[in-house]
This record gives sequence, structure tokens and C-alpha cells, in this order.
Amino acid sequence: MLGFIRSMTKSRIGVAFALVFLGLIALSFAGADLSNAKFGGAGNADRAATVGSAHIGTVDVQRSMTNALENARADSPAVTMKDFVAQGALEQVVDSLIDRAALMEWARQSSVGMGVSNRLVDSEIAKMPAFQGADGKFSQTAYKALLGQKGISDAVLRDDLAKGLMARQVLIPAGIGSSMPQSVAMRYAGVLKESREGQIQLIPSSAFAPKTPPTDTDVAAYYKANGARYQRPERRTIRYAIFDETSLKNVPAPSDAEIAARYKLNAATYAPTETRTFTQVIVPTEAAAKALSAEIAGGKAIDAAASAKGLTARKVPAITRANLASQGSTAVADAVFSAAQGKLAQPSKGALGWYVIRLDGVTQVPGKSLEQARAEIVTAITAEKRKAALSDLSAKFDDAFGSGTGLADVAKSAGLTIITTDPLEANGTVPGRPDIKPNADVTPLLPAAFGMEREGQPQVAELKPGERFVIFDVGQITPAAPPPLAEVKDKVAADLQTSRGYGAAKAATDKLLAALAKKVPLAEAVKTLGVAVPAAQAVNMPREQLNAMQPKIPAPLSLMFEMAQGTAKKLDAPDKAGFLVVVLTRITPGVLKADDPFIGRAKFELGQITGREYVDELRMAVRDAVGVKRNDAAIAALRTQLTGGQ
Repeated sequence: MLGFIRSMTKSRIGVAFALVFLGLIALSFAGADLSNAKFGGAGNADRAATVGSAHIGTVDVQRSMTNALENARADSPAVTMKDFVAQGALEQVVDSLIDRAALMEWARQSSVGMGVSNRLVDSEIAKMPAFQGADGKFSQTAYKALLGQKGISDAVLRDDLAKGLMARQVLIPAGIGSSMPQSVAMRYAGVLKESREGQIQLIPSSAFAPKTPPTDTDVAAYYKANGARYQRPERRTIRYAIFDETSLKNVPAPSDAEIAARYKLNAATYAPTETRTFTQVIVPTEAAAKALSAEIAGGKAIDAAASAKGLTARKVPAITRANLASQGSTAVADAVFSAAQGKLAQPSKGALGWYVIRLDGVTQVPGKSLEQARAEIVTAITAEKRKAALSDLSAKFDDAFGSGTGLADVAKSAGLTIITTDPLEANGTVPGRPDIKPNADVTPLLPAAFGMEREGQPQVAELKPGERFVIFDVGQITPAAPPPLAEVKDKVAADLQTSRGYGAAKAATDKLLAALAKKVPLAEAVKTLGVAVPAAQAVNMPREQLNAMQPKIPAPLSLMFEMAQGTAKKLDAPDKAGFLVVVLTRITPGVLKADDPFIGRAKFELGQITGREYVDELRMAVRDAVGVKRNDAAIAALRTQLTGGQ
């Protein structure tokens, strides 16, 4: 409802970086899977920025970019570092590092006197799941091992955490309790409730395209100049082999000794038992229990006798003596198992009071001898052995891959059949083959397969925990590239003709806008173009409906809700396909009462935005106070390095 306000506090990738408040390195230990990430050394020969007396090295930036990318891949497995940089990630990471360093420098000044204690940092480390042992508690062994695996020191991690903690201490309080005046909230709420009417007119370039078809030479030249428009995403083939219990060989049958040991272990399960059912009434005192028992013994039904006193008689289903004693008391259990069927038990005191009990039924459950229980014990032990053997086989494959053995050799040694998929995109689809649906066994492998750096890096994965496993790798990687011209020639030719009509379409659009500015009706203005174009699309929409389309609001509708009444504006259609003329004819303001709950919600969200503004102002003031100098040349060089020189 107030989504357009919420969107002001977010950017396309900014949400992925709660990096000012989180440790940029520590984020990897707080839940993200960065098992393959290595952060490199701590040298800082090239400075990306100087913040007060502190320096931010390009190595720090590169390390943080690697961390952020791995976290982003949790949602978008196919995203590359080049894509990430193009989306503005490098700027956000640099800004976050500068902010964190500036806040720490400012807080440590004698006039401020803030700090982060070692105990607070220790507490943050202890809470990170990556550093916890099997008992759920912090493990020093796991801590040292994981730091070594990722190539960072204890001091670097602690400094990273301290900066994040300081950022929280300084910035978060600045945004708490912010508010917006009622009059402003009412104004914004009214805007949210308004409706707009208008029209959207398409002026397609194709309507102005030359009538003469392009030559093959022209098509080839256009394709060469615009190949990126036709680029197909990276594709990968996945080779995989599934193994389950049917893949196991020579799993030993349970021995007599194992069967006997299991029988002994579960002796209570196979021993004869007796269960009893009964009806009980609970009263507060011994005297009341004896009086009720006397009435029942005199011939009155236990239900009627209890009801007459405002009590309830409850039937207890079959239960053993041991279970009854654990739920109530030994005295009650003794009384129940001493009574004769159909008779009253001796009144006894239990956990809730005094119990008056009538025994309803007795069932003798015979036990099982070892021979009688053998079949079910053999079944249970066999299942356990096969499950353990499957787990051992999985571990064996994993060890083989770790020592450099390839997928084909491991599969051959185990008698497994390797299946190779068609070239897949990251979402599991086959380009040009909409009839081929993603395989249910392959779909879970896609994130890992598209995260592999090269072909031939086999892994083991579970498809169904404990039951179905798979070994797999990437067989072939086809980089993103335009297809052969022959496959897309018709489309390229059509696009070329469209591009040739673009200039005339632009002139026609400008002519149309000039007529609209003179208050000529849209339909009449279109007729003056002398070319047949699609009919205008009428729009009559409340802003609430527009906001419901977030985050993918069509550009023409978004523009219409930003325009002044009685105006017209144009938008370029993608790929020079033409122009869209947006005409806004009427704005109907929303009408709200002063006590409308909608105003309260608007006031709350506007208050949050105000708090964010306060935080941003404080960040910039801290930067000014300590002094920040960016090394744009070093950052540009790092950008080139991260994107592979492109």
C-alpha cells in the first residue's frame, strides 16, 4: 500500500549489503555459505581511500566484494562479478568501508570517547553458527580451523566486527523515534488515494520503416554492430549419476550376536505387559473420596455420582503400570493394578488430589521370544546397515573427488551410469526448447553447478536425506555469446528495418507532442501523422493499484503518476522500437477523514524515512569531521581487475 515510500529506502542491490552494520568479513560466518571463498592476504600497497588516519586498501575492497558476491549468489546463483560491478556493487562496498572506518575514527576521538570492548566482540563471535561445535556452543578448534581455511587472521576478523558494532552504536540511535507532522502525513496519504486518467499512444518505428527489404550485407553489418542485443546466456551441461540403496553391494546380513544384542537392548519392548482401562474422578480430600466411593459401591453409577457433585468422570485408555506411575503417582498405580475388573479401587492420593477409580478392563499382552522377534529385528538392523553403507559410500566418493579422481572414474568403479543433460541455462531451461522441462533431480544441482569455476569439479550431494544421493560435475561450459546469424536472421532483419524507421518515428512523435501542447485531442493529432499506428490505450487507475505492481511498474504508468494534469510526455521504447506518448487528462484527489487509519500508517512509514535521512546526514557529517580522500585511480584499476579488464 505504501510501497512507493518503502522503495525510497532501498536500492536494487543495497538490501544485499547491510554492510555498514555487519562485519564485511564476519557476514560470511554469520550464515552465508562461503566454503570456497579465500580472502587473500592483508597487504595494502594500493590505497582505495584514506579516512582520517586510517587507510582502506584495494585488498580490503576486493575481499569485501568477494564476500558480498557470494552472499548475492544465494538468491541469484548465476550472477558474475562483472554483473555485480555493473549493478553498482563496487561503489556500495567502497562507501560502506569508508563509512565504517570514518565512524570508528570519529568515535575514538577524545572528544567523543566511544569504544567497542573485547568482551562484546567475543560475544558476537560466540553467536556465529560457523564457529559452534556439535553441542551448539562456541568451539575454539572450529574457530581456528575456519579462519585458517578462509585465510584471515583473528585480528582482522575482530577489527571487522568492531567496526560493524561501532556503526550500530552510533547510527541506529540517530534514526529511532523520528516522526512526521500530521499535516504532511495527510498530504501524502491523499496522494496515495488519488486516481489518474489518461492515454498511452505507441508510435512504432516499424510503421515508418522502409518498404524495401534490407540486403544480406546490411543484415550482417547490423548484426555485427549489435551482437550484444542477441546474446544468449551462459549454458552448462551437467553430468550426474544417482546412487541409492540399490547401488549397494555386499552389505552383510545381521549376525546372531547382533540380533541377540538388539533383543537384549529392547528387552522391555518384548517382555509381557498388562494394560488396564479405568474411569476416574478426582476429589480434593480423603473424606470426599470415601463418601463418593460409598455411593458408587451402593449401586450409583460413577458418572451420575460425580455429576451430582459437579465433578467429571474421565475414562483413561489402556495404560501400563509403569506409565501410570510416571504420570500420576505410585499409590494410584498400585491401587489400579490391585483392583478387580469392574470393581472400585481403594481411594488413593495422587498429584491432583484423591482418586476414586473403577477398573473397566484388563488386557494381557504376551511378550515375544527371541525367535518370535527375530524377523522384525533383522529388518531394522538391515535397514540401519544399508543406510550406514550408503553414507559410507557417499563419504568414499567425496574423498575420491578430494584426492583428484574424476567423475567418470568414480562412477565406473561403483557401476553407476552417468547422465549428461542438454546445455542448460541457470534456471534449468534449454534454450529454444520450451518443451523440455527442468529435471527434478537436476534442479537442486543448478546453484552449485553454475557456481563452479570450470568443468570437471565433481561433488556429492543429497537428493533425499539419507536415501538418495548424486555425484555430479559440469561437463561443458558454453560462454554467453550471440548465436550464429543464420539462427536469428529474420529477427535481425526486422530489427534493422525498425532502426531505420526510428528517426522518422521520432519526428512524428515530436509533431504529435507539439499538437497536444496546443490542446489538439490525441485522436485528431494522430491522424495528422499520415501513418497507421495502433489505437491509444486508455488508462483509469488509482495509485494504490499502481503501487500493487511493485517492484515492476511499467515505465509509462510510472511516468503518468509523476506528470502534471493536462500534459503529455514521451518515452523511448526499448531497442529503438519506437516511442510511447503518455497523456495525463485528469487527476482525482483522494479524500480522507482526519481519523482514517491509512493516515496513521503513512505517518509511521514517513517517520521511518525521516529516521533514515537522519542516519544519512550523520554519516556524511562524520565523514566531514574525520576527512575522507578517495583514490579514484586505484578504484578504477580495481574495477578493471574485477571485471576481467572490460
